[in-house]
Amino acid sequence: MTEYIELLTRLIAIQSFSREEQDAANLMREFLASKNIPFQAKLHNTWARNREWKDGLPVILLNSHIDTVKPNNGYTRDPFSPEIEDGKLYGLGSNDAGGPLVTLLAVFVHFYHAENLPFNLIYAATAEEEVSGVNGVESILEELGPIDLAIVGEPTQMQMAIAEKGLMVLDCYAHGKAGHAAREEGINAIYKAIRDIEIIRNYRFENSSDLLGPVKMSVTMINAGYQHNVVPDVCSFVVDVRTNEYYQNQEAYEIISGLIESDVKPRSFRLNSSGIAVDHPIVKRGASLGLSYYGSPTTSDQAVIPWPSIKIGPGDSARSHTADEYIFIQELEEGFEMYKKLLTDLRLK
Repeated sequence: MTEYIELLTRLIAIQSFSREEQDAANLMREFLASKNIPFQAKLHNTWARNREWKDGLPVILLNSHIDTVKPNNGYTRDPFSPEIEDGKLYGLGSNDAGGPLVTLLAVFVHFYHAENLPFNLIYAATAEEEVSGVNGVESILEELGPIDLAIVGEPTQMQMAIAEKGLMVLDCYAHGKAGHAAREEGINAIYKAIRDIEIIRNYRFENSSDLLGPVKMSVTMINAGYQHNVVPDVCSFVVDVRTNEYYQNQEAYEIISGLIESDVKPRSFRLNSSGIAVDHPIVKRGASLGLSYYGSPTTSDQAVIPWPSIKIGPGDSARSHTADEYIFIQELEEGFEMYKKLLTDLRLK
């Protein structure tokens, strides 16, 4: 894993915020070229197929992302200066998702020349995951072709996330009537919004999931008014909605719209809940290796990959987007070995 850890340190040193991943994409392409592995590229996405590709075999996609969030103000280290201390590699994106990204690459290279594999492999290093952008993995689905299984690299402590909550953001607008605050004039839009927010806070969707739990709604932003002595005629607020497998985002939107008086406008219905059957061969294979499975409350590229998928990788989701982000070198090494075991002799058909 030494050269892949070195690759990760080089990635950390490159600023690769979402939609600004060109330099990171170029580094991934240079690495593949150094291994004499042909690749394809589109926008900031890069993908490659194993050398011994055989038509008719199942196809497994190994996918992770090259973009990062911006560093928060709590950093005490330079987020772009990779440092290894006490077995930890520090730096922005080391854990989310640089560790899974380079570990999946190591596994792809390990199997690249293998003959008589019972499947074909595609490795894809993609962009815009952190912003659920349309120019990430979603933009290359047609080029990838049909996929039988996707392994999405995210920090999960090498446990299997076999289901993932969907995400929908709603912009809501409560309408009142402007008036002078000193007199009994107008209809205060803030008070109307408060009533709707209370409804959202207390509402429980009927169907709860064994893996993902209930649908979760959180009011995360609110805005109204422009002057202290004017009753506001509009109050806007934002609702973060995390759906389980029982509700498509559009269905959840329709339910919420019927609950409240405010106008409700969804930003997108794209990021629905995703999952894979517990009796799928990859889940059974992982269980035989002692891995547990769970439902993930966070959203990843699984949401836009229209094929059966699991989310699994070295690192810990609790470290993602935190100050002084890090990953243990041992996690990378153990993750590589576990990925290999998952794929060795895996039969999808």
